Amino acid sequence: MKSIVFFNNKGGVGKTTLVYHVTHMLAEMGHRCLAVDLDPQTNLTSMFLNEDRLNEIYDNDGVRPTILESIKPLNRGVGDVIPAHIEVINDKIGLVPGDLELSLYEDKLSSGWGACMNRDEAAFRIISSFYRVVKEASERWQAEYTIIDIGPNFGAINRATLIAADYAIIPMAADLFSLQGLKNLGNQLSKWNEEWADRSVRNPEPSLDLPPGNIKSLGYVVMQHGTKERRPVKSYLKWLNRIPGVFRGFVMKEPILNPLSIEQDSYCLAQLKHYHSLIPMAMEVRKPIFQLKPADGAIGAHLGAVRRSHEDFELLTHRIESTMQSQAH
Repeated sequence: MKSIVFFNNKGGVGKTTLVYHVTHMLAEMGHRCLAVDLDPQTNLTSMFLNEDRLNEIYDNDGVRPTILESIKPLNRGVGDVIPAHIEVINDKIGLVPGDLELSLYEDKLSSGWGACMNRDEAAFRIISSFYRVVKEASERWQAEYTIIDIGPNFGAINRATLIAADYAIIPMAADLFSLQGLKNLGNQLSKWNEEWADRSVRNPEPSLDLPPGNIKSLGYVVMQHGTKERRPVKSYLKWLNRIPGVFRGFVMKEPILNPLSIEQDSYCLAQLKHYHSLIPMAMEVRKPIFQLKPADGAIGAHLGAVRRSHEDFELLTHRIESTMQSQAH
């Protein structure tokens, strides 16, 4: 099982849409996948589930089958984590639903990070909670890939998730603020890995399964870029071609000997168009855009865009798999 978290501390770059589509493409390629929504905004859950099911889960005063239930005993100080509910999307995709109240766990994770330095077993249980819940759910679902969505911030929830994942993919927009976010992200990932290495050796309970804290960056995906005849328009080139140097310097910590264009950069997994007109159509029928049919409204020019989107996401997903294989060797 391999876990991939999609993360950028700049919001609005199409991250959750990317998670949803890559999960569906992996499933279409025959892989069992578990999608995990660790963003308190629960947008990924909303994409996977229809309104009736969302109401069943959230509009009640009883137990909610979400990630929150798994950590509630630990959060209340009355026990440890319990197995997560897995929502069956189809025979290849399972979902651990998110929860708006997950943000209330932020303080406990934040204080636990410091308490790990004092060899506090309870703190290690808290910091490792997401890792242990997701690992157990992935094994129970027999997932080949666990795909995790998190919010656009450097909070304690994301820190606990990022030290627990195997790989990170960074969705990008071609603009000034995405580049600044990329610099911040690279520095923060390095800092968290170092801090967790310092803490994990202080764990007083050898039987406790701890996160590895060795996340690797697979690369980045440029989202929503303007296109003209399938090429980026001139206004984007200034920012696009700065991404390779910033990514290599700040995220991969590699020396930049020669400037690279985005087309030359092996860390660029894909440049994806927005497919504006297809997104509302796909959300209406709870499908990824590349599975839309004429019966769903994808006719005429839309049908051609559906075919191109399938090619784009298939190529991206193959790139993700091949990059993981090359990093493993």
